[in-house]
Amino acid sequence: MNLVNKRSLLKTAALSALALAALAGCSKKEEAPAAAPAPAAAPAADKLKVGFVYVSPIGDGGWTYQHELGRRAIQEKFGDKIESTFVESVPESADAERVLRDMAAQGTKLVFATSFGYQEFVQKVAPDLKDVKFEHATGYKTAENVATYDTKTFEGAYLAGIVAGGMSKTKTVGVVASVPIPEVVRNINSFVLGAQSVDPAIKAKVVWVNEWFSPPKEAEAATSLINGGVDVMYQNTNSPAVLKTAEERGARAFGKDGDMSAFAPKAHLGSAVIDWTPYYTKVVEDTLAGKWQTGNFWWGVKEGAIDLLKIADDVPQEIKDRVAKARAGLQDGSFAVWTGPIKDNTGKEVLAAGQVGDLPFLTSINFYVAGVEGKVPGTEGK
Repeated sequence: MNLVNKRSLLKTAALSALALAALAGCSKKEEAPAAAPAPAAAPAADKLKVGFVYVSPIGDGGWTYQHELGRRAIQEKFGDKIESTFVESVPESADAERVLRDMAAQGTKLVFATSFGYQEFVQKVAPDLKDVKFEHATGYKTAENVATYDTKTFEGAYLAGIVAGGMSKTKTVGVVASVPIPEVVRNINSFVLGAQSVDPAIKAKVVWVNEWFSPPKEAEAATSLINGGVDVMYQNTNSPAVLKTAEERGARAFGKDGDMSAFAPKAHLGSAVIDWTPYYTKVVEDTLAGKWQTGNFWWGVKEGAIDLLKIADDVPQEIKDRVAKARAGLQDGSFAVWTGPIKDNTGKEVLAAGQVGDLPFLTSINFYVAGVEGKVPGTEGK
């Protein structure tokens, strides 16, 4: 599905302060220069060189790990037709520009920049490197040789919310959130909408850590939520710290982006898992065939890009059936997460009964839905 102006809300005053921080360096501190690209196969002149830029360590699951699984999958599928490389822990800063230029200098012709904050650096280098095709994850700015792509992570969040609504005993769920950009706010709200589809009395709390990957901050945020009465947590961060904290404190939580069940088997309720392999396969196939195209691409449950997996055994069958029904609706198009009536937490109707949120709506969400405490950072007083 084509996605136009996916992050256009960042230009509004509502999220300007922190969203611009996300563009410049929201998820990683600029601590040390990233390493040179690590080759995954021996170079060959006739191979398509494909590079991946990662914002956090590949390490133990989550966002970057899922991208790495996609890289490994295309390397295996295409064999000696391609050579793939990666650089991990690249800050969303000027260091990203250096890595992108280094990849191009080494003959890389297809580059996947896998974090939102790389956007301006991709846009800066692309005009100088016309023979390189850039694919920017979660961004919204395209160019002649720049495409953007993303998964509908909010669909996975909604499915997780259904489970949360059926499992919460305190009727208070929580989210450990990264940075206040539309993608993250949309995921928070979708999780809550899923929970309220099971139990309309569900309330929600949110703690922001203002980084994508910071296990200590994520653990601290999870602890704060639990101390505030939350017994089921979701996250929009990259480590399993929230799950581990839930396990230590007797709460429940979900894995995000990858299967995190092994990190906290007692606490784990399910993982909203992204599979980048279908999209990466298509892009490599198109590039090899000389058919690469720019554009905005947004894949979800329908395309096999996101799903809730490893649902815990103690989740009641009725709740599992609800998840299955919602999944089937997302697959065949008979159900949309953002279908009215939906109100924000001030009581304002944002979608009328039967109205389905369109692309501009979904990419400009800067409010909490009813039941979520507080305001989105940057919108206070508005």
